[in-house]
Amino acid sequence: MPGRILQAIKAAKSNNPVILLDEVDKIGPGPQGDPSAALLEVLDPEQNNSFTDLYLNVPFDLSQVLFIATANDVRKIPAPLLDRMELVELTSYSTDEKLRIALQHILPKQLERHALSPEYMKLEREALLKIIENYTREAGVRQLERVIGAVCRNVALRIAESINGGNVEADIIAAKLNLPIVVNEEEVHKILGKEKYIQTDMIRRQTASQLGIAFGLAWTPFGGEVLVIETVLSEGTGKVVTTGKLGDVIKESIQVSLSWVRSHANQYGLDVSHLEKSDLHVHLPAGSIGKDGPSAGCAFTLALFSLLSRKRIRRDSAVTGEVTLTGKVLPVGGIKEKVLAAHRNAIFRVALPKDNMKDVMDLDENIRKSIEIVFVEDVDELIREMMDKTSHDILSKL
Repeated sequence: MPGRILQAIKAAKSNNPVILLDEVDKIGPGPQGDPSAALLEVLDPEQNNSFTDLYLNVPFDLSQVLFIATANDVRKIPAPLLDRMELVELTSYSTDEKLRIALQHILPKQLERHALSPEYMKLEREALLKIIENYTREAGVRQLERVIGAVCRNVALRIAESINGGNVEADIIAAKLNLPIVVNEEEVHKILGKEKYIQTDMIRRQTASQLGIAFGLAWTPFGGEVLVIETVLSEGTGKVVTTGKLGDVIKESIQVSLSWVRSHANQYGLDVSHLEKSDLHVHLPAGSIGKDGPSAGCAFTLALFSLLSRKRIRRDSAVTGEVTLTGKVLPVGGIKEKVLAAHRNAIFRVALPKDNMKDVMDLDENIRKSIEIVFVEDVDELIREMMDKTSHDILSKL
């Protein structure tokens, strides 16, 4: 049989169809070859006008076909293949967008699928928000649809059990069960169990008086995340210990931050002599999840500065940005997802690299109004904005 590309063209009965290549970041070599290598000829505009299918062994013009490929993580797409594509980035949904999608599309669809109607079940807005924030963690709404479906099945089961298999009229069921069944936040907890995702404001309260802790912001294929960065000193020989399944780039970022703090110790009156006889331990919780990238440089620098200056960082703030040895704060990606993660976790003040100012315009207006965004160019400015001024007597030195 011909290959899947020509089969799709045959099914479309057109030589200029739209062909969707779903999740191309998941393809890999197998016993029959590497699909990514085969796609090179298909997607290359200089070659696909004479594409040869191995089964037919005759050239076919694919230049009129519009190929649309999707991927969760473009970093996993082979570089030669990615070079032949035009990259269009789609950001994750905000909580408000997920709420509107759920109310207008997902909930009516799930009610119909489970033979329910608004007469039988009412899912309160606050309960839906709880599901979005505490039972799902994703860029899209696929998991949200599954969870709402689970809630609908629970309600449908309760109604079915009350009928006992009989064909009972709707008004009799309503009188028996006091319909509609209202699913509030308490009902969500009963149906779905304990929350899967803890909001960071709980962690913030627990770490309010601790030194050497900073909140960073990270991008993942599933949306933004708030990173809690912990640093401690213990008796040792001057080693730097890193834990939390960290990649090479993030480890180098820690070294850059430490070098900057050492080189500016005199400027800030920091005593770094005990670093020679102590081990520095840097930890990022959720140790089973891999972490990498340079965007936590600002957070590492703040955590180390707090640890050595014995001054706290503001607990209402989070930060993202790459730091250089000279103290410059460089722009990073995933700004929308990171700011949404801060908002979701009740952090309403965020420090961003000044060169990322243009990316803030991608945020919803209500998000921009509810979060104070501070733009910084260098570490000196970062320290002024992020250290807790109620306990910081070193700011006068800047």
